[in-house]
Amino acid sequence: MPKGLKETSGVIVISADVTESAANTFTSERVDLQLNALDQEVFIVYAVDLDCQEPENIAATNTSARMSLSTTSRTSVGGLADTNVMGVARIIIQNDGVTAVVTDYSSDTAPHSQLEYIGIIATNDFFLNIQGSNNAGTLQGQARLWGVRAKADASIYAALTQSELLSA
Repeated sequence: MPKGLKETSGVIVISADVTESAANTFTSERVDLQLNALDQEVFIVYAVDLDCQEPENIAATNTSARMSLSTTSRTSVGGLADTNVMGVARIIIQNDGVTAVVTDYSSDTAPHSQLEYIGIIATNDFFLNIQGSNNAGTLQGQARLWGVRAKADASIYAALTQSELLSA
């Protein structure tokens, strides 16, 4: 447990999903954590698992599906280089009309070594983001998040909240 935080719950598992509002359209779904800001409550994230639907395999067309989990609202899916993104998944199908090559990546497949936790959410929610490219239909993604609620002292809570909001 990070210094200045006191765990107030056991491990909580949160599941959520997101579906594109229209094919190939960036869509974001807000997931409420129901944290108590008056008690300076934060959510310490231990693990993130993202399951992104595979894009369509269309002859002579490159298609893709990209998904992320972010701590603040975004206008694009983003990637791991963005400080407010905690996890990403992507699947790309390159079809030249004869053969198709599928490439996929999910940040949960990369080991987090011996990290005690992977992030802290100080605001009351997180966001699932998805967008496909060159697909005829809409795509869907699902996420599972593991973590605990914790109470932060006033200075740490203020710093975490400000840092999270400035990362947007």
